[in-house]
Amino acid sequence: MESDLLSIGELARASGLSASALRFYDRAGVLRPAHVDAATGYRWYLAGQVRPARVVAALRRVAMPVAEIGRVLAGPAEVATALIDGHLRRLETGLADARHELSQVRGLIEPEELPMGTTATVRAADLAGALNAVRFAVGSDPELPMLAGVLVELASDAVRLVATDRFRLAVAAAPCVAAAGSGGTSAIAPTPFVDRVRALLDAAGTVGTTAASRSAAGTNEVNAEVTVDGGRITVRAGEREVTGTALPHDYPDYRRLLPRAATRSVPVNAHRLREDLAAAGDGAVAVLSVGTDDSVGVETGEPVAGAARIGVNPRFLAQALAAAGDRRIMLELREPAQPMVLRPAGGPADMYSLLMPVRLDTA
Repeated sequence: MESDLLSIGELARASGLSASALRFYDRAGVLRPAHVDAATGYRWYLAGQVRPARVVAALRRVAMPVAEIGRVLAGPAEVATALIDGHLRRLETGLADARHELSQVRGLIEPEELPMGTTATVRAADLAGALNAVRFAVGSDPELPMLAGVLVELASDAVRLVATDRFRLAVAAAPCVAAAGSGGTSAIAPTPFVDRVRALLDAAGTVGTTAASRSAAGTNEVNAEVTVDGGRITVRAGEREVTGTALPHDYPDYRRLLPRAATRSVPVNAHRLREDLAAAGDGAVAVLSVGTDDSVGVETGEPVAGAARIGVNPRFLAQALAAAGDRRIMLELREPAQPMVLRPAGGPADMYSLLMPVRLDTA
């Protein structure tokens, strides 16, 4: 029988685990050999155990606890996926905390002159619109504190805002009227601060303003100044300002989630689609039906022949549509299981919301 099995050395070479590691995972009950020679104590493994051993090696490299590795191997796919996602969240949080602590240490051992803050000037109405377009996508998971706010990026051409909770992503930008300071500055504005800024910008349209707050072009538009200075964020509109402390975390690289080229783009009336969602009633999943004639509706009966069917979280979609207002939007479709994107029709390319689809039971 042993001639049909792999020795511990052969499995070690095939999996990337050392022989001593394989002995450890045997004792831990994670990866037991198929046969142990009673006389010699040699361990022998099935060829089918190479893949589980490679899984163990990969999870070991990212420091997953041994008990959880065992559950990944023993459990069904959904349990394994949940464990991997949970460990990834811990790693992301730990990395953000480590970067923050090491940044403080670097400042203690290598004192540097504090950089001057970066200020960008935009139209208050544009900034208010951009905030309203992303606010709904802010995360609330306590295990992902870096997502509990809006990423504010100050560039030479725009103030770009990003929010995500890992299930949807919203991006919007307010074009710069004027910019100052060093470019490429960013900070995470916490949710309470974002809401205070929205209230400030709403009030800025009705209160008296100074000449300095108006556009250099001589219009009567109220401008807003956004300043990021270290860990402080300040927004000034007219004679009022709001100042807050940025979240001490690193925002994940949202650019990895940016949509690929659409395979199909369909015009949609946001107001009408919201009404269709409300009429469909409560449910964990709503099915969008996109006909061959570019008609878009919420499926309430039998599927329409030839129509594309997309499962969505109805609450998430309703929030994205509400952020779009009553204007016409473009629904961009991609390959199955790829994100669905909503963009204002005729709007700027850097304003959109991305929504992950929900898998439909096709059985």
